[in-house]
Amino acid sequence: MFDDIRPHLVELRKRLMVIVGTLIVFFAVCFYFHEILMAWVDAPLREVLSTYPESKLISTQTGGTFFVAIKVSFFAALLFSIPILLWQVWLFVAPGLYANEKKTLLPFIFGGTTMFTIGVMFAYYIVVPYGFEFLIAFGYSANYTALINIEDYVGFFTKIMFGFGLAFELPVFSYFLALLGLIDDRMMKDFFKYAVIIIFVVAALLTPPDILTQLLMAGPLIILYGFSILIVRVVNPAPPEEDEDEDEEEEDEDESEGLDQDSEK
Repeated sequence: MFDDIRPHLVELRKRLMVIVGTLIVFFAVCFYFHEILMAWVDAPLREVLSTYPESKLISTQTGGTFFVAIKVSFFAALLFSIPILLWQVWLFVAPGLYANEKKTLLPFIFGGTTMFTIGVMFAYYIVVPYGFEFLIAFGYSANYTALINIEDYVGFFTKIMFGFGLAFELPVFSYFLALLGLIDDRMMKDFFKYAVIIIFVVAALLTPPDILTQLLMAGPLIILYGFSILIVRVVNPAPPEEDEDEDEEEEDEDESEGLDQDSEK
């Protein structure tokens, strides 16, 4: 049994080594430019804080800024590694696919990278500014001055960025699951009411504890789910219900005929 899965384990180790090596290279480059990256990361917050003169972005730990630089560099390395990561995932699963399915390599890499980037940009330019504007303004109206810890902010920032990036991959994953025949549009329609609940739970876990940012995440996800249904309908439409009823009737007839023959014997 182990001999059967040994080639797959060897291939998996090869792909993981490429991914890890890519991350290390990108991390080294990103850490060299960490000041530029950190300025990009805290730019949305600094713009919000500029309207509240007494509010500041601070660090409460001796080595806090250093560890923030490491976290930001690793976050940037992951972003830049997305195309190669998707490529390695595809190379791992490609041997089990048909020739026509292997032709979707470029759409998979391009589509996955594009949607992830759109999700990150949506979070950066809309969710983060509006979310922190709401939270800081709420505290300011109650006569509280916001002293934002950079460590906490970067933790929120990276979680929101990756949350939106992964969430926007929904149409891409739906497309390839439909291509493999694992889902159809009727299955997604039937699952919609449960998907809405899951979306709001995920939005609550990945965003700051305010209703505005949760809605800013849940709303686009629900729209993307509807868009995914349209994609799946084109790629792998569900058979008409009449055909399914006819198939069930034929199966019932075959079973009844088999029982009659058994009773005659």
